[in-house]
Amino acid sequence: MRTINICIEGMMIELTKTAALFALTAVAEIVGCYLPWLVLKQGKSLWLLLPAAGALVLFACLLTLHPSAAGRTYATYCGRYIAIALVWLWVVDCIVPSQWDLAGTSAELIGMIIIALQPTDIT
Repeated sequence: MRTINICIEGMMIELTKTAALFALTAVAEIVGCYLPWLVLKQGKSLWLLLPAAGALVLFACLLTLHPSAAGRTYATYCGRYIAIALVWLWVVDCIVPSQWDLAGTSAELIGMIIIALQPTDIT
């Protein structure tokens, strides 16, 4: 029983670390795209393009840290990105997500979980 608990604890720690990495990757991408949007759409300072470039470099570097093949990483990353983007919509843009936003995000997160938690020993 102790061995099972250790295994489950290890798996939960790994899932938490991976989820945090996905969230950080999504925030870096969103910031890297949002800052140029502010420059182009709201006439903000061109200096915002510097941290935007830094955020996109960070985004690219973070993608290399994900534990899975690139295609699978991108597929599972999308679910987390959509959820983080809706939080951004709510917190930064002060727009409450609609029922449709939440339903679509839920469907995407279910797909992400299926892809991310698939067995790795299938032959």
